[in-house]
Amino acid sequence: MSRRLSSSSDYAELIDKYDTWMFDCDGVLWQGDNLIEGAVQVLQLLRERKKKVLFVTNNATKSRKSYKKKFDNLGVEAHVDEIYGSAYATAVYISSVLKLPKEKKVYVIGMAGLEEELREEGIPYIGGTDPADITLESFSLEHFDLDPNVAAVVCGLDTTVNYTKLSKAFQYLTRNPGCHFLVTNEDSTYPSGHGLLPGAGAISAPLRYALGKDPTSIGKPAKTMLDCIQAKVHYDPTRTIMVGDRLNTDILFGQAGGVSTLLVLTGITSEKDITGPNASTIVPDFVTSSIGDLRSIDK
Repeated sequence: MSRRLSSSSDYAELIDKYDTWMFDCDGVLWQGDNLIEGAVQVLQLLRERKKKVLFVTNNATKSRKSYKKKFDNLGVEAHVDEIYGSAYATAVYISSVLKLPKEKKVYVIGMAGLEEELREEGIPYIGGTDPADITLESFSLEHFDLDPNVAAVVCGLDTTVNYTKLSKAFQYLTRNPGCHFLVTNEDSTYPSGHGLLPGAGAISAPLRYALGKDPTSIGKPAKTMLDCIQAKVHYDPTRTIMVGDRLNTDILFGQAGGVSTLLVLTGITSEKDITGPNASTIVPDFVTSSIGDLRSIDK
């Protein structure tokens, strides 16, 4: 059963108990381009108390460098080496786990942030933001030249996804022997500043249905993302907490990694999801209305 936090002593005890704080971003620190009230002050408070702060996001539309610009624009202190996005984790997975030969490349359904992280890891790619794939009005196998060097298809959130991209990805996955099917994450939706929109999981769904198989998922709640963090950061799981707004990604991610979990109700998960007869079987360790609640220890 989750512990509901409400008093300043509750929050003071929580802050004292954990040295490393992992934060999801969308729905926890902000909604779209709107900051959650008190988020900046809470992060400052944690830093003042010498806590290690990490940002763990399934957002694959931005690279770590471009994601830092969003932090900067919103007035949130963050450093590139504190940011772990699913685009970065996917690139690291391809380079360090799959270890594709140099002549091999990746077909991308995704956006510029994913491409940037692939370039940083020295991974050749096609597709993605290529205008030829975005503007082509129709797809025909008659005019399609299969690239035999495509050894993986990576699918992330893509706001210009179309039949051409899906068709090309399908061709590589069915005609190139051993071609890997990867998704940056499987979020069905994501919270924008004006409401929910389809997430990366929805973008990859047509391929999953057409292929009749599931991809390898890199982002939360998959352990792959945690492995990426553990390779770079030393932390004690018993003194670490994951703060998120989504039960089936953030909270499962924390539980899979053996760290404590704090659910906030400013994003995907609502009160009805954690109470009553239809409550989820995924139970966080702690629940609070908003990350801004932790400010109460200074009052």
